[in-house]
Amino acid sequence: MSTQPNQSELRVENLSMVYHTEDGQDVHAIEDINFNMDEGNLVVVVGPSGCGKTTLLNTVAGFLAPTGGRILLNGEVIERPGAERGVVFQKGALFEWLTVYENAVFGLKMRGVDEDKRHERVMNYLDLVGLTDFVDTPIYNLSGGMQQRVAIVRCLANNPSILLMDEPLGALDALTREKMQTLILKIWKETGKGVFFITHSVEEAIFLATDLFVMSARPGKIMKRSKLDFCHKGLDKDP
Repeated sequence: MSTQPNQSELRVENLSMVYHTEDGQDVHAIEDINFNMDEGNLVVVVGPSGCGKTTLLNTVAGFLAPTGGRILLNGEVIERPGAERGVVFQKGALFEWLTVYENAVFGLKMRGVDEDKRHERVMNYLDLVGLTDFVDTPIYNLSGGMQQRVAIVRCLANNPSILLMDEPLGALDALTREKMQTLILKIWKETGKGVFFITHSVEEAIFLATDLFVMSARPGKIMKRSKLDFCHKGLDKDP
């Protein structure tokens, strides 16, 4: 399945985040971060634990308001969560008592999308990730990797401009993680959407990224940026 990408130019300007603790201390999580993410790029951010990777993603998602700087998507300042930014967490945050299909269609149903349209869209994405044989399976009967596929479908079904992925493969075993990496590349290629991906794994970062950002220890800053092309070679592998 191939879809036309939405416009997804992300611009981060002089971004900083300071947390104020209960004992009156200031924790500088990230500081003076600047970058542009062009339409259709797969940006991967890697860095040591506590360097502010998730804080950076949460500000892009609109979950946190930065204490300095601003973030713009398609020229609009991000001030709150929005449907144009889809988030996939380390754990799928799925409704375990619902089926694969019921989880995948949930967002569209809440938005009042026509039943035929939401069914067609969800089934297309379930086919893309190889889950059409599991539409009626309860989430609690699925493996971790299959649950993450459902979480990705639920995100894609809402047709965001950009996918934000916060270590979505971190809890998986090595073999499942490798297969899921290839699947993410397939989804990125076939949907044309921009992906902003957080990971602790240097190997994963190099394999997936078109643009690799390496962050310093706290306060997190982008120390190094690299353009990579391994992701195009990874598309030759079967997920």
